[in-house]
Amino acid sequence: MSEPSSPTRPDHYLAALQQSGNVISALTAYDYPTARLLDEAGIDILLVGDSLGMVVLGYQDTVDVTLNDMVRHTGAVARGSKRALIVSDLPAGSYDDAGTAVASGRELMDAGAHCVKLEGGEEVAPQIEALIAAGIPVVGHLGMLPQHVREEGGYKKKGLTEDEAQRIINDAKLLEQLGVCAIVLESVKGNTAGRVREAITIPTIGIGSGEDCDGQIRVTHDLTGMFPWFRPAFAEQYADIATDISKSATNYIDALAKMRP
Repeated sequence: MSEPSSPTRPDHYLAALQQSGNVISALTAYDYPTARLLDEAGIDILLVGDSLGMVVLGYQDTVDVTLNDMVRHTGAVARGSKRALIVSDLPAGSYDDAGTAVASGRELMDAGAHCVKLEGGEEVAPQIEALIAAGIPVVGHLGMLPQHVREEGGYKKKGLTEDEAQRIINDAKLLEQLGVCAIVLESVKGNTAGRVREAITIPTIGIGSGEDCDGQIRVTHDLTGMFPWFRPAFAEQYADIATDISKSATNYIDALAKMRP
C-alpha cells in the first residue's frame, strides 16, 4: 500500500503512487459501505465506473447509464471515502462536445469526484482540452471502449495488430500531451500495454491488459464474487459473497418458518 499526497491534486497523487514503485491499486465502488470498506482497507483509487450499469442496475452494458446515475453514485462513494482518489466515469452521451463535457464534469466534481474519466483518444481531444482548461482533472481510457460495445459487436481485445497497437500508443502520447493524469488500458494485448507504458511518463492502469502496467483495476463485484452470473476470465475472485448472501436469506426464511407451530 502506498502513502501518496492528497487526492485533491490527482496529478501529484498519481505521480507519487507511480514513483513509489508499488503497483497502484484500484477498485470500483458504487455505494457508501463499499467505498468505506475499500478506503479503510487502503485502496489507492476508487473508480465510480459506469460498469454500475451491469453489476448494480442490471443493464446489458454501460451504454444506458445516465449522468444522473453517475452523480448519485459518486456522491455515495465520496461520503464513504476519506483518503482514496475518487475517479468518476463520464457516461455515454455526457461528453459529445466540449461544452457538454465540461458541464457534465462539473456535476461529477460537485458530487465529490477528484477527477473524471472518459473513453477515447484523438476523437475526444477537444473535450479533454476543455475539461482541463476548466480545472477538471482527467483520466484517459484507451483500448476496448465499453461505451462503444454495441457498434463494435461485442467486447474485443485491442492492440493485436501493429497498426492498432501504434494507434493506441499515439493516442496515449496525445493524451499525455493534453494533460491527463493517467490512462486506463482495457483489454489491450499485454506487449502493447507494455509499449504504451514505455512511451509515456504518466501512470497506466490496466484491466485485462497484462501485468506490464503501473497499476491494476478490477470490478469489486468480480473480486468478491458478488456477481456470480458473469466474471471475466482475467478477473481474480477472492471471496464468494453471493453464496453467503443466498445462505443468509435461506437461513432467515427457515428461521421464520419455525416461528409458527
